[in-house]
Amino acid sequence: MFKALVLDKSEGFRAEVREVEDSFLPEGDVTMAVDYSTLNYKDGLAITNRLPIVRSWPMVAGIDGAGTVTESQHPAWKPGDRVILNGFGVAETHKGCLAAKARLKGDWLVRLPEAFTPRQAMAIGTAGYTAMLCVMALERHGLKPGDGDVLVTGATGGVGSVAVALLARLGHRVVAATGKASEVAYLKQLGAAEVIDRAELSAPGKPLQAERWAAAVDAVGSHTLVNACAQTRYGGAVAACGLAQGADLPGTVMPFILRSVSLIGVDSVMAPIARRQEAWARLARDLDPALLESMTTEIGLDEAIEAAARLMKGEVRGRIVVRIAG
Repeated sequence: MFKALVLDKSEGFRAEVREVEDSFLPEGDVTMAVDYSTLNYKDGLAITNRLPIVRSWPMVAGIDGAGTVTESQHPAWKPGDRVILNGFGVAETHKGCLAAKARLKGDWLVRLPEAFTPRQAMAIGTAGYTAMLCVMALERHGLKPGDGDVLVTGATGGVGSVAVALLARLGHRVVAATGKASEVAYLKQLGAAEVIDRAELSAPGKPLQAERWAAAVDAVGSHTLVNACAQTRYGGAVAACGLAQGADLPGTVMPFILRSVSLIGVDSVMAPIARRQEAWARLARDLDPALLESMTTEIGLDEAIEAAARLMKGEVRGRIVVRIAG
């Protein structure tokens, strides 16, 4: 028997932490003892049943996990290996990692970098790993330190917090957009040179606006993403990875055909293993562990459901790490 945060719809939606048998585990060629998991925006959507994230019932929540391999039939992994799981449909179609045990496919796993403990890896989680993918995408487009201001929207969230810290560490001048006036000091501690009110971006705006950004990382979508594109300089790029404001894109082609702005979609769920390995290697090199700690709150598994509700209300800053044992 082991504890798991189970989502069920057999008699109306229910989320609860309960004991389950090993037979509850899904098929897979690697079994992991989970030390830590985390709460991302997608976890919040699933646990609160805000959107139809889960497509197979009952489900164990938790799209991320870090821990130790206990059993393996996969050639790349052996008992004792420390590994990370991000995405790949886990907690959507395959039972997840907000549990003391997880059974997964070895092809989905990345080796835990020596620079990180399992707790630190989950302080990064899918949100931080996605932020790194966004930075890498902008770099592939040609972004270099000194090119100009880089906008980060949803800056106090998980993706935003890590993006601010990464971009500042890499030498960029970061402008952070947030609706939380009380968090200006937090964002400047992470490295933001300037903090603006998200209201400057969240309402409908003109198709082309004053050129402000060399690039942007957007985890918000909707009008915020459209305005970020409309304000990006000629030849710049916007990396889009989220929909906290909405999944709509109420804009025009003007920034793309008149300013040669590039809108780069960034997906973390099905990203190939080679890119994941590169992202985690870059995180080990480019993310200040002290800043990571400053943006992290740790909770126990029994607190995860209540924390997911707060996350959906916008009451969470930075990252939430979920301690599975103890």
